[in-house]
Amino acid sequence: MSIKQIILGFFSLIGIAILTLFLVTGWYTVDESEQAALITFGRVDETITEPGLKFKLPWPIQTAEVLPVSTNSLRVGYETTEDGEVTEYNDEAKMITGDENILFVDLVVQWRITNPEQYLFNADDPENILYQASSASLRGVIGNSEVDDVLTDQRAEIEGTVLETLTALLEQYEIGVTVLDVKLQNVELPTEEVRQAFTAVTDAREERLTKINEAQKYRNQQMNEAEGEKDAVISRAEGQRAERVETARGEASRFTALYDEYVNEPEVTRERLVLETLQDVLPDTELYIIDSQQDTVNYLPIRPLDRQRGEAAIEDSTENSNSDNGEGGEGGETDGR
Repeated sequence: MSIKQIILGFFSLIGIAILTLFLVTGWYTVDESEQAALITFGRVDETITEPGLKFKLPWPIQTAEVLPVSTNSLRVGYETTEDGEVTEYNDEAKMITGDENILFVDLVVQWRITNPEQYLFNADDPENILYQASSASLRGVIGNSEVDDVLTDQRAEIEGTVLETLTALLEQYEIGVTVLDVKLQNVELPTEEVRQAFTAVTDAREERLTKINEAQKYRNQQMNEAEGEKDAVISRAEGQRAERVETARGEASRFTALYDEYVNEPEVTRERLVLETLQDVLPDTELYIIDSQQDTVNYLPIRPLDRQRGEAAIEDSTENSNSDNGEGGEGGETDGR
């Protein structure tokens, strides 16, 4: 075998090896729920997010690390079964509140890989760092809170504070992870006696709030009724005020017109006022015109027309009844005769 044949065989073997490496390591696939970091000589050159079959240079020149893009869950403070049921609390769940009470608190952290390069090269175990940061953030917030707030109506505020603290820590650590949400799962007291005592306190607090709400409701009802009555009184007063103002204006106009007539004819107006006043003061009194210059007292009664008509009708009916009785008497005498 010649040297030329040896060299040709050597290069043939190298070509076959390169072809084999390319066929074995020169391609990779990315699913819809995955992303890939293309690494060239230990450095991330590109992040692939589009799904499909991808090609690259063979190993050891380029490698591809496929990572999930879906949301992951991290449990802090408790162990679960495959069905998701809580089996037991671990040491991370034992916490002391700001008012020196012991609680068992567990947390679920929703997170996602957003920077593959930092996730792969900035930390040896990013999930463990995330776990420790979540536990530290939760302990810090619980340690500054009171037990009543944690067990009752301040859980949403506590979750928001834990999320802000954890996000700030992960920005400092730069492990390529973004926390989407945190949720408190179970918050329990250590013993049954303490639970019963706290339940009694909670029931008393709820009853107190119920009484306060009922009192506020009654107060609002009474206030609304008082406001309605006040508006009604004001409305009636405004109506009476408008009526009296208009009446006063009418009286003023009447007085002005009367004054103008008095200026033109004072004697006639004075006599007219006297007669109208007498008519108003003595409405049922008969008026007589008397001539006092004659020896014989002559008088002329002045009666209202309706009274005169009524008296005339009474006189006519009386005369008719008398005439009827007289005719009946004569007829009786004739019959007797």
